Amino acid sequence: MIIRRERGQERPDKRTVGNREPGTRPRVKKGESSTSDQGRKPFGSRTDSRELTGGKRDGKKKVLKTTSGSRPNTSSGSRPFKERTSDVFRRNVIEKRPERKFEGADSDQFVNETGKVLRGKFGKQNLSNEFNSAKRTTTPRSSQEKREPGSMRLNRYIANAGLCSRREADTYIATGCVTINGKIVSEMGHQVLPGELVSFNGRVISAEKKVYVLLNKPKGYVTTLEDPHADKTVMELIANACTERIYPVGRLDKSTTGLLLFTNDGDMTKRLTHPKYNRKKIYHVFLDRAVSKNHLQEIVDGVNLEDGFVVADSVSYVSEDDKKQVGIEIHSGKNKIVRRIFEHLGYKVDKLDRVYFCGLTKKDLPRGRWRYLTEEEVSLLKMTSK
Repeated sequence: MIIRRERGQERPDKRTVGNREPGTRPRVKKGESSTSDQGRKPFGSRTDSRELTGGKRDGKKKVLKTTSGSRPNTSSGSRPFKERTSDVFRRNVIEKRPERKFEGADSDQFVNETGKVLRGKFGKQNLSNEFNSAKRTTTPRSSQEKREPGSMRLNRYIANAGLCSRREADTYIATGCVTINGKIVSEMGHQVLPGELVSFNGRVISAEKKVYVLLNKPKGYVTTLEDPHADKTVMELIANACTERIYPVGRLDKSTTGLLLFTNDGDMTKRLTHPKYNRKKIYHVFLDRAVSKNHLQEIVDGVNLEDGFVVADSVSYVSEDDKKQVGIEIHSGKNKIVRRIFEHLGYKVDKLDRVYFCGLTKKDLPRGRWRYLTEEEVSLLKMTSK
């Protein structure tokens, strides 16, 4: 039964002296204790105490005083726990654990030839036995094949081809989009050996990352990979551009200067050089004498050369004050085609400079220097080469 004080009833221990005025509290000297307030504290009696032995000062007893009279006195010691007479909730460690049964499987499926019990689906899988052989999708290569020089993880191979990142490549591999030598491979860590044919969605890919280098070719360099008879080749100018093996797109003769593109993208090279794609090229021509307007019109109408009929898209004077300099736009990729056109009309070409090639210009590219194409330029070339 709980007894509560009725609302409005005064507490019997309420202090009647009222609140003290500031400065009226008696001062106590240092070292002295004041007992004037002990009678006004509303707490219970402090007569109950329990003694604790020990401490840091010569084993003197410490007295722990309780602040409330309602707390039971435990000085006689704590009550012991109830004695545990039953092992209902604890398994006897000496007792042998009962053998686990697997549903839906015969007992002899988990025993090998030597009588050793194999773990089932609740334990660690043993991929070397027949029970789990159905889960394996691909046959791993031998350790000798994995260590073969030149091998590469399949996801890295795809990433180096410039198709996607390695993480994205893992997704494509798992979905069966990748084949090696015509067989689908879905193993993430598969190693690609040298000479193997890797295809992505039916298209053969190369592991090399695509590189695009633009050179402002100077005079006196031959456009070739290797020429024992040439003093200088364009490959010397881009020797430090990349570690990949890149090739020139088209060619410029030894005395011609201007833009020359290098890449290892074979598909793009074919589309930028094949006549049926009509790639735009602009040349700045310096001639030995002024060109007549009749000859300019004849160049646009077409000139019949020894290897066929050639037509320029447009031709004009670079400046009305100097008619020895002509700008010509042409799509033909025949060897020395611009020189042969003007020589056919009786002119001598003193200097020939290619200033525009398939959307690329010489802006901010000094003679003899090279630079990488930007992502926007590469995207533009891919769009125009379709």
